[in-house]
Amino acid sequence: MSEFYKSNHRYYLSVDCVVLGLNSGRLSILLTKRAFAPEEGKWSLIGGFVQPEESLNQAAKRVLTQLTGLSNVYMEQVGAFGEIDRDPGDRVISVAYYALINFDEHDRRKVMSHNACWVDFADIPELGFDHSSIITHTLKKLRFRFVNEPIGLKLLPRQFTLSQMQSLYETVLGHRLDKRNFRKRVQEAKCIESTGEVDKLNSKRGAALYRFNAEIYEKDKKFKI
Repeated sequence: MSEFYKSNHRYYLSVDCVVLGLNSGRLSILLTKRAFAPEEGKWSLIGGFVQPEESLNQAAKRVLTQLTGLSNVYMEQVGAFGEIDRDPGDRVISVAYYALINFDEHDRRKVMSHNACWVDFADIPELGFDHSSIITHTLKKLRFRFVNEPIGLKLLPRQFTLSQMQSLYETVLGHRLDKRNFRKRVQEAKCIESTGEVDKLNSKRGAALYRFNAEIYEKDKKFKI
């Protein structure tokens, strides 16, 4: 251990993960009910302390893998949260990340073993610590990214209807979208292409199915909703 900074105070460093997925077509967030102090009995985000041998990104990926069983997940840093009284246990500075996962691919048994469950994004309960603030900041960042980059499509099935896509965007953006204008924007984004198939399971009329073409997007980088 270095002696260079021994005259300075030391603080705990943690990561908190805002894990999002589509559960039965509804945007949902993965929360855990704390079984120990501080904030015992309250709902919270999934998190953990950064270990000496880890970078921030490595710690966030470890926490997510331990919880969901997934290792190749789209994650992005939201920012740091360091209010003096944010954690009643001690002085803890947290760096938040959001993760967009395919709901059908995560390990449900691991989620249950961590006392966690999926909660509809519209029905998030009162949370411990400053986790409500973390979610608010995450949503602001997501809104900008959703309309300018195709990251939101990571939450959809590999084949999806335009109605499913519009419903997701309306949930994240927090307002209704004009159907005709939305579909015009989708057509302009050439990276969203028709599969030539229809959804006969969830649509009585057989809605057209679409998919995201990553190669086309990498060529023109055109996406604006």
